[in-house]
Amino acid sequence: MNSDTIDMAAMAPGQIRVIKRNGTVVSYDVDKINVAITKAFLAVEGGTAAASNRIHDTVAQLAEQITAIFKRRMPSGGTIHIEDIQDQVELALMRSGEQKVARDYVLYREQRAQLRAEKLQAEALPETDIHVVLDDGTRKPLDMQRLHTIVNEACESLESVSAAEILDEALKNLYDGVSASEVNTSLVMTARTMVEKDPNYSYVTARLLLDNIRAEALEFLAVAPSATQADMQQLYGKALAAYIEKGIEFELLAPELAQFDIHQLGQALDANRDLQFTYLGLQTLYDRYFIHKDEVRIELPQVFFMRVAMGLAMQEDDKNARAIEFYNLLSSFDYMSSTPTLFNAGTLRPQLSSCYLTTVPDNLDGIYNAIHDNAMLSKWAGGLGNDWTPVRALGAYIKGTNGKSQGVVPFLKVVNDTAVAVNQGGKRKGAVCAYLETWHLDIEEFLELRKNTGDDRRRTHDMNTANWVPDLFMKRVFEDKEWTLFTPNDTPDLHDLYGAAFETRYEAYEQQADAGEI
Repeated sequence: MNSDTIDMAAMAPGQIRVIKRNGTVVSYDVDKINVAITKAFLAVEGGTAAASNRIHDTVAQLAEQITAIFKRRMPSGGTIHIEDIQDQVELALMRSGEQKVARDYVLYREQRAQLRAEKLQAEALPETDIHVVLDDGTRKPLDMQRLHTIVNEACESLESVSAAEILDEALKNLYDGVSASEVNTSLVMTARTMVEKDPNYSYVTARLLLDNIRAEALEFLAVAPSATQADMQQLYGKALAAYIEKGIEFELLAPELAQFDIHQLGQALDANRDLQFTYLGLQTLYDRYFIHKDEVRIELPQVFFMRVAMGLAMQEDDKNARAIEFYNLLSSFDYMSSTPTLFNAGTLRPQLSSCYLTTVPDNLDGIYNAIHDNAMLSKWAGGLGNDWTPVRALGAYIKGTNGKSQGVVPFLKVVNDTAVAVNQGGKRKGAVCAYLETWHLDIEEFLELRKNTGDDRRRTHDMNTANWVPDLFMKRVFEDKEWTLFTPNDTPDLHDLYGAAFETRYEAYEQQADAGEI
């Protein structure tokens, strides 16, 4: 500590010393406490309080009480911080029954602390010669104040994260003439690389990504060119109203959504729930789930949840109340709907089911109708399970052509390629699983469909396969007995049987096969 920061009188033995916020040490001065308390009373009771004997006596008494507390703590003198003195002023005002004055004093301290923090923040911002090129080609200086605000908001209330470190590292990746989108991307990518240091950086990264999402959606909806998280509690209602209007205009949303009380629903949106997302969750919503117009995302996270809730509540008696109820469930993550519901609720084609199970018949029309159904269901985000057991096996007789069947495998290759060609609403790969029973004559080739070796014309690399295994098969395995395979056109009722009835009928067909009847 150098002599410039020390009040020499304060260093006398037995003195109480005070450390000011700038680090200087001064003597304890009870008169300054009198002035501070008097100002607190004047702020509440007005200028006339200055002439009040009651106020003078109360102020003097409180100052003496505060001084006595410090003398009891440090009878031989010592050092206290200015904040400790102000804490004791608060306590003394409350204990004396002056709650209104105490409350005003607390608020005054908070305001002064905020002003000091803002001043320190402004002074701490690094100078930069970087200019940002906007979409219209104009250049403007990089807004360091806004970057600082966005990064600080992203780190707020999170432990073991550093806003300064993120900002410093992000600036290293910027250059003069950088685009506005690259500035935002640099912040997101910088925070993303720090997730391995501490998991809380995943929340930081998500919040920085939110800034990009807000700018993209709010500008498209003509609500605001950009916004901080603090702004969103006021802007979410406006964003919802603009989104519903634009979505219906562009034929992206069901016109029935306009029949809701949009103002009431907008009031129910909670911007703070945006802060629950981790990076991966929010990025997935952005990439696959948010509705877009010409690749511009026009949904914000809470608007997205409200759109789904409105779609689910459309047929309810009190649809506004039910929509808010559904929204609260979804946005709090207490419950999450299936992917097709999140994709399609509230749109012109509200297909909300996840999976469809079909049985493919043993005729050419039925087979290709099933493949057509797969394509149409996959188009609207449905997952598919096809039961191919009824289709006759390789080498089975076809009466109509007097020829022989090629079995199920060539058709499954077509199913596989259809799943690749028609993805789920343009948002994820098609999902198909083919099922076959263990007694089907094509089961051995069926089990090789996913292999990476062999004839690729008889492989299905992009779909799943499932084998229904009856109890009788496992009994034969344990007993090391033979298992007989059939083509289903010879055993038409076997597929619909199970348990003891299946075993009886299966063994009867085995006897017919041994006798050469089938």
